[in-house]
Amino acid sequence: MSRETIVTALLVLGLLAAPFAAQAMGEPFYITLATRIAILALAATGLNIALGLGGLVSFGHAAFFGIGGYAAGILATHAFNGEPLLLGLPGTNQMIVIWIAGAVIAGIVAMLIGLISLRTSGVYFIMITLAFAQMIYYFAISWPAYGGEDGLSIYVRNAFPGANTLVPMSFFLISFALLAAGLVLFALIRDSRFGAALQAGRQNETRLAAVGIVPFRIRLAAFVVSAMMTAVAGALFADLNRFVSPSMFSWHMSGELIVLIILGGVGRLAGPLAGAIVYVLFEFALGGITEHWQLFLGLILLGVVLFARGGVMGMLAGRARHG
Repeated sequence: MSRETIVTALLVLGLLAAPFAAQAMGEPFYITLATRIAILALAATGLNIALGLGGLVSFGHAAFFGIGGYAAGILATHAFNGEPLLLGLPGTNQMIVIWIAGAVIAGIVAMLIGLISLRTSGVYFIMITLAFAQMIYYFAISWPAYGGEDGLSIYVRNAFPGANTLVPMSFFLISFALLAAGLVLFALIRDSRFGAALQAGRQNETRLAAVGIVPFRIRLAAFVVSAMMTAVAGALFADLNRFVSPSMFSWHMSGELIVLIILGGVGRLAGPLAGAIVYVLFEFALGGITEHWQLFLGLILLGVVLFARGGVMGMLAGRARHG
């Protein structure tokens, strides 16, 4: 068993154990904190497929995060007030249906964005994905039917079969299970022939094309899968806060997900989780002291980029295996 596997297992088990310890101490707030870590880690794991394995620095993943959030908010609102959706479809408060709807819509949008943006590279790819996300952001602001700039409240947290999602521990376990599934999916992709081709394209796409594999198709598939996973996290995030707003589409959200990956370790299985733990705990510890806590986070991020290129996982588990 490698050192990285041990560190990854410790991080996952530590996150799972933390809410039970908080519950035993009568501190339910920390359960919510752990839930936030799990959801952000899931979103960043989705982005890590595109960024960490494919080298696609997307500043547009907030679009998919927001699509998942609005899927939860809009479907729950129509289920609550009984009004039909477009084409007469009913709303729903069932999380599984919401996750599927959000993932499918995000996948379709990601395919459309990818067909255009993946024909570019480098800074051009960054700017095009950012532009698409900002277009959707401004559309959400100008959409009065669902709150516009004020956002949309989810009056009752959506339902999951056999669980009371209003109980913090139940909702954490749902979020944790999805994070675990996301990590397994990332590992399967990374270690598959598809993942090997994706990583090879990141390193040298000319060589990949020379063996008969079209880099564009590989990257488009990875981009779509990445978007779908991030959308599911967005739906969970909306349910956690029982509120969805255009800020979920903001470029700040995309930047936050990238920060999580850089902090934890780009392309590492547990990199997004490690980054989310550091980010959320740092926000909690310093957020109550100063509103400028991001300044200190920026200094840490600068230190990671300059002195710990492998992020937290690099420091704890050593150099990564490269595909």
